[in-house]
Amino acid sequence: MESPVFVFNKPRACVVTRSDERGRRTVFDLLPAWVRDDGWQAVGRLDMDSRGLLLFVHDGALQERLSRPGLHDKVYEVWVRGRVTPAHIGALLAGVKTPLGVMRAKAVELKGGAGPKSRVLVTLSEGQNRQIRRMFSALDDPQTGKALKVTDLKRTAQGPLQLDIASGAWRWLTQAECAALGV
Repeated sequence: MESPVFVFNKPRACVVTRSDERGRRTVFDLLPAWVRDDGWQAVGRLDMDSRGLLLFVHDGALQERLSRPGLHDKVYEVWVRGRVTPAHIGALLAGVKTPLGVMRAKAVELKGGAGPKSRVLVTLSEGQNRQIRRMFSALDDPQTGKALKVTDLKRTAQGPLQLDIASGAWRWLTQAECAALGV
């Protein structure tokens, strides 16, 4: 029997919707036709410029349950133009004022960088529209005075699941993975 959940590694430059009024490529254009035809639904979203782990389910109640804020943390690998400092990390954890209100991360880990870029792991318990991009853009690079800018964002984990497939690929979850998700 197939799993009630599959994971997809969403590439950049596609939107998470069944159809797009602006004619942009959607995740359903990249998946087998039966995904759209049989009513499979994405659990959550990743914006057009983001990539990474995205779950799909066939059951609306399961989609709603897996989408609940705080149920499963999500981990993102983020490349930022600008130098991320310990003070930035403290601000991201305490809460950053954005146009949508104060947003905070559950965990932030500086993983290094090269030149004027920083690589950061960000964990969210619940996500809001473009939250990570908004939080970083509310902070300034101390060397240039310019706002930090997310140049690449990839969801690498959701709860117990780790992204382990190539960009554009999908696979069924195992029984053990479903059990770990509470499915």
